[in-house]
Amino acid sequence: MRTRKRIPAHPGGILKRQYLEPLSLTVSELAGTLGVSRKTLSKIVNERGDVTPDMALRLSKAFNTTPELWLNLQRNCDLWKAAHKSNDWKLVEAIAV
Repeated sequence: MRTRKRIPAHPGGILKRQYLEPLSLTVSELAGTLGVSRKTLSKIVNERGDVTPDMALRLSKAFNTTPELWLNLQRNCDLWKAAHKSNDWKLVEAIAV
């Protein structure tokens, strides 16, 4: 596994910097467009919530991207956090096949 020293960009940060700010959209406006609550979207934008498959589909439709983009950003963050939260996984022995 390739190790990174810095945490990968959270999808909420990308959403904020690459989409909301340049398009002058508020969280409330985008939440209305996506059909989700302002609270749900705010958690993601403020990097306290995760992008779910449903949200990835909504974001991909709204911004003409792919759901895989959003899910891959989330997956990269999740894996980095898991790898740095504990070292227990390093104790697992490889199974010869």
